[in-house]
Amino acid sequence: MNFPSRPHPGWLLTKPFHLLANALILLLWAWLFRPVYPYLATIFTRQEFRTNQVVLLAVLALVAFKVRRGGLRLTPADLPQLQPAPLFLALGGSIGFVVAERYLDINTLSASLFGLATYGLLGLWMSPWRWRMGLPAALLLVGALPFGEHMETFAGYPLRIATARLVSQAVAFLGTPNLGVDTILVFENGISQVDSPCSGVKSLWTGGLFFLAATWIDRRPLNRRWLLAGLVFAALLLAANLLRVFLLVLVGQVAGWRLLAEMLHVPLGVIGFAAACAAAVWLLRWAGQTPSQAAESAASRPARPLWLAPALGLILLSLALLYVPPPQPASAASPAWQLPAGLAAQEWPLSQNELDWLTGDGSLPVSAARWRFTWGDLSGSLLLITSDTWRAHHRPERCFTVYGLQVQESQPLLAQADFPLRWLSLGANPGPSRGTVLHSAAYWLQSATRVTDDYAARMWDDFAPQPQPWVLVTLLFDQPADLSRRDALALFTALRQSIHITLQAGTP
Repeated sequence: MNFPSRPHPGWLLTKPFHLLANALILLLWAWLFRPVYPYLATIFTRQEFRTNQVVLLAVLALVAFKVRRGGLRLTPADLPQLQPAPLFLALGGSIGFVVAERYLDINTLSASLFGLATYGLLGLWMSPWRWRMGLPAALLLVGALPFGEHMETFAGYPLRIATARLVSQAVAFLGTPNLGVDTILVFENGISQVDSPCSGVKSLWTGGLFFLAATWIDRRPLNRRWLLAGLVFAALLLAANLLRVFLLVLVGQVAGWRLLAEMLHVPLGVIGFAAACAAAVWLLRWAGQTPSQAAESAASRPARPLWLAPALGLILLSLALLYVPPPQPASAASPAWQLPAGLAAQEWPLSQNELDWLTGDGSLPVSAARWRFTWGDLSGSLLLITSDTWRAHHRPERCFTVYGLQVQESQPLLAQADFPLRWLSLGANPGPSRGTVLHSAAYWLQSATRVTDDYAARMWDDFAPQPQPWVLVTLLFDQPADLSRRDALALFTALRQSIHITLQAGTP
């Protein structure tokens, strides 16, 4: 027997009810992702993330241009529609966010899930064609996050090692067998004069943004061919970097023309990147063209069932109630530092603002101590930051930038055969003395068993079965100084030995 369906109350079909239901969904959405907002405010306001801010402004300008031309049309006065892909992205991103916050505590990952899930949610009020067309723009906005630095940290170290090994084998094939991996790393790092050697990872981030922008502007579909084109483009970027390092080592290390290698460093990188991008444009054309909106007009419109809005609101409410913040780490113990004999030092306490910056407003286990020191005719400040997590160790270059100092030159320095450190020349930025070296600085990272100047190497130690505490040692000298002279090297060696004794005693 067929029973007549009961008609819905008329008020359920009114626009005010639709607007109220949509507003409640958005409020629950904003409540669920509330932990992300402080991190986004940090990324897009602090000076050390200026590159990401410029990228964000450029992407927003492009999005605004597209919106003015009718690229984004929402229907907020209607109930959400049942679209599988946007719904899966919205709910999958939300669930992933709750899990990542609880177990991983990686801010960039949480912010990425927030961005992707938000675009999935918007797709419930957009036509399927426009949502697919705007997906590259959403990926561009997510890509404005500091992926370059994180990719350099997580993937740069193994890629640099692999690149150096391949170059070493290629040079050995040409008849120079004694050029080891460490020699290539130190040489290429000195040539580039940047914080870390050019592994090609940062070009992957920049190239990824270019690839997404070209996809969006040229209206290319996100299909299997597009994915294959992206993988080929990434391989071309890495191959261009490998060829660049090989040529630099061949010219500067094998032939001994170091000045020529320094002159070729930037042009080779630009030429390789531009050639890979040109190939990417051709590859995108091979991926095909997105069908026009008219070609999809015959398709049926997605349904807008009345049950979807309350079900979506109930799921978001449940996730918000299930959200558990990451466990607060225990405070790092303050080591009882025994400074070297002969080092005249006076304690120089950090201000509360400086402590908040170092500890992430108390969310990171950090112990920091600072002194003013004199060693012979050298004087300056010494900062020791101890922590058992890599997230608490910021690159000193970022700290110097906050204080208005610009890195003019960065080069590796071997105080001993197993003691690499970083030597910086600092100048004012901005100011009348811009370009003039005003200070020298040095830093290294030290554990109970290892010393390195590579931040990525320190990060990878956290993935060991038994990670150990590390100390970031930073010295800022009052004047420019030749840090390769004997008394400066003696200072570094004495500090290393004192820190080693403290770490071996298990004080931290």
